[in-house]
Amino acid sequence: MPNSMDKQEECDAQCLGSDADLSRVKQEMIGIGAATEMADWFKAFSDPTRIRIIAALLQKELCVHDLTVVLEMGQSAVSHQLRGLRNMRIVKRRKQGKTVYYSLDDTHIEQIFLQTLQHIGHA
Repeated sequence: MPNSMDKQEECDAQCLGSDADLSRVKQEMIGIGAATEMADWFKAFSDPTRIRIIAALLQKELCVHDLTVVLEMGQSAVSHQLRGLRNMRIVKRRKQGKTVYYSLDDTHIEQIFLQTLQHIGHA
């Protein structure tokens, strides 16, 4: 009895393509540089701790200490994650005296986060 991989290979071998104008598809495709940057950006969302930081900052601007309390994590670990999120321009910081406050970089982050949450919520 053939397995599903054999069926897939058989199907692929028989596929002669569609009648689609592939030159137009190729012309409109995202470039490799933008695709790499986008993949790196999504990697920033691939860690549960970073997601929880974003979720907290979605509610309000917080300092590192506040985030350590909310996340029940050490200051070093939170700071490390914030540094990565800052480098990807997902969060920004604002200094007030000796305290540094973090917030989401712009409304696009909020929209992407909420749309993703909504997407995973409807199975």
